[in-house]
Amino acid sequence: MAFGITRAELQQWKEAVVRGELAFLTHYWYDPRFPDVKTVTKVGCSDLETLVQWCEARGLNPQYIHHRRPFPHFDLIGQKQLEILRQERLLTHLHRFRLI
Repeated sequence: MAFGITRAELQQWKEAVVRGELAFLTHYWYDPRFPDVKTVTKVGCSDLETLVQWCEARGLNPQYIHHRRPFPHFDLIGQKQLEILRQERLLTHLHRFRLI
């Protein structure tokens, strides 16, 4: 479940993904498999080739892409999430969710 975002933010992310853009959505998250992880960043793009290339360029395994139409995405968590958000200059995500 996603926490800490508005419906409008989620809708904007979905619309960007459907348009074939790379879209980033960070939100609070709980999954008992990862008890120390409090947030996730979903990197979505309906153009799977673009998403695969984005993953490979950042050293991420594209096998972990969630092929959920119409919103395929890659989940970033933990240290890799912080690293990628910095690389993408998405400092607002880092500050808003107190990741730094």
